[in-house]
Amino acid sequence: MTTEILCLVLAAGKGTRMRSASPKVMHPVAGQPMVAHVLAAADALAPVRRGVVIGPDMEVVTQAVAPWPTVVQQHQAGTADALKTARGIWAGFDGIVLAVYGDTPLITTATLKALAAAVDQPDRPALAVLGFRPDDTTGYGRLVLTQDGHLTAIVEHADADADMRRIGLCNAGMMAFDGRRLGELLDAIGNDNAKGEYYLTDAVAIARAKGYGAVVAEGPVEEAMGINTRAELAKAEAVMQGRLRDRAMNGGATLIDPATVYFSADTVVGRDVTIGPNVVFGPRVVVEDEVEILSFCHFTDAVIRKGAIVGPFARLRPGADIGPGAHIGNFVEVKNTTIGKGSKANHLTYLGDARIGAGTNVGAGTITCNYDGYLKHLTQIGDEVFIGSNTSLVAPVTVGDRSNIAAGSVITRDVAEDALAIERADQTQRPGWAKDYRARKAAEKAARAKTKP
Repeated sequence: MTTEILCLVLAAGKGTRMRSASPKVMHPVAGQPMVAHVLAAADALAPVRRGVVIGPDMEVVTQAVAPWPTVVQQHQAGTADALKTARGIWAGFDGIVLAVYGDTPLITTATLKALAAAVDQPDRPALAVLGFRPDDTTGYGRLVLTQDGHLTAIVEHADADADMRRIGLCNAGMMAFDGRRLGELLDAIGNDNAKGEYYLTDAVAIARAKGYGAVVAEGPVEEAMGINTRAELAKAEAVMQGRLRDRAMNGGATLIDPATVYFSADTVVGRDVTIGPNVVFGPRVVVEDEVEILSFCHFTDAVIRKGAIVGPFARLRPGADIGPGAHIGNFVEVKNTTIGKGSKANHLTYLGDARIGAGTNVGAGTITCNYDGYLKHLTQIGDEVFIGSNTSLVAPVTVGDRSNIAAGSVITRDVAEDALAIERADQTQRPGWAKDYRARKAAEKAARAKTKP
């Protein structure tokens, strides 16, 4: 691009058909609000000005899109009215103005760049419309072109005659404008229609009437997908997951059953990583090279370092940091805990608010008792520690390097380096008790059977 770009994202829609108390653009796709995907695609174009148009009482959107500034469209009177609301952002701008929608999470930077480039031409048309060719054109406005490819009109499906309905090129809604013409076009748009709204698509006919050029930039069908229902949200999620799976595999990861692995948009996966079936990555997860992740794991806000093995059935919660070569096994939950190099916790364990050194073995059934009902407390475990099965570590507590904790212990005080800590009652034994007990119970059972009717 040789011309500066300004980007406006229209996100004021309430999303009535979503049947939700949340603004439509806040519904997540791949772990992020759908509007975040649109902003990321636009940000890659390095716009010199930018803004998001929202509706009243949408402070949650303002927070989500920051540092993009927001302006409020108090009365939602159409897409052209939304751009008029943002006049303070685009006034005096003579570059290219992109108008995109916050409910189109599948749009890519490449397509937005192509749309802007359609205006960034020597003859500088007043506007360009993003077009696409769906298999089923029902309900879409048709883009009517001249023989030399210039756009003459957008005709809504309901208004199209039989010939026009055979046109396969449809309106995706997103548009690019010559900033020098935008104000003139918007001011000429009226609301003489059934809904009394100001439609941005009317800018095409107005531009042509004024002798200005109007063109079309075609994009992929999936990128034009706008989200208005939960079903459409699910379709967008499926498309996005396909992209993310391809990204991981193209980056050098092996997905044993790709269709069952779910990524967040920000998941980072290294090379020579193997991911088993039914693994879910929540937001902010980093997987370094040569990691093996077995089936049925769930991760959020965690780091898995080089060569570690995790799973099956493991859960990493926020703040989990699994060290190089460490092993986290089945039914182990880790939260706000650092696991040192080569350490292992292979079975049925909860490690929360802990710091665990290198080469330590955590036995089955171990629990860091980190919460006293009011505050969380830290458990610190040193290097080369052996923790026996069914151990409870009552925080705050420190376990020194190379120490041993006997199985079944409840540790409430610090353990010194190289020490053995045991906390359990003395075992007692009554010879013959079990034999006598079985005899008594058998006689009791037989007596009850005789009294039954």
